[in-house]
Amino acid sequence: MKTPLNDQHLKSDLIFSWVIVGVMFTMLAAMIVVCQVSGQTLQQPLPEDQRVLFRSVFYIIAIVTFPLTNLIRHIQLRLNQTMPISEFSFKNIAMEAKRRYLITNIISMSIIEVVGVFGLIMYLWGDGYNTLYIFTGLSVLGLFLYRPKIDEYLEIIEALATQKNE
Repeated sequence: MKTPLNDQHLKSDLIFSWVIVGVMFTMLAAMIVVCQVSGQTLQQPLPEDQRVLFRSVFYIIAIVTFPLTNLIRHIQLRLNQTMPISEFSFKNIAMEAKRRYLITNIISMSIIEVVGVFGLIMYLWGDGYNTLYIFTGLSVLGLFLYRPKIDEYLEIIEALATQKNE
């Protein structure tokens, strides 16, 4: 893949995408800190049988969320490459690619963040720290799996540049 853009330029284009990942990670860490500091006062326990039901439903949703996020991300990446661009966007293909890829990353991170929120909800409903840590850990894993990648961004730029030349 030959490109006039160097690695440093590509990395700088993804700064805001990485900021989104950092904000999501910070929110997960803040949830754990809040639960550690004032957890017992925040809890409003549900009966055990209801908690087991909700926990099971949340685990099923979390398991389904990962392949669903992967599918949505794949579709978005292909749309980023194939959607027509306006005359204005032809002037700055890199800016259009950055905008499209940022939206893809925001959506992926937001979907995965919900898994961590399930842990917070279960903790507030009376589950222990273990459930909070499991859901938060799954969410952090998702942040890692769906992090911004230079190769994906570069593919979008190249596809848009090809579109311009047609």
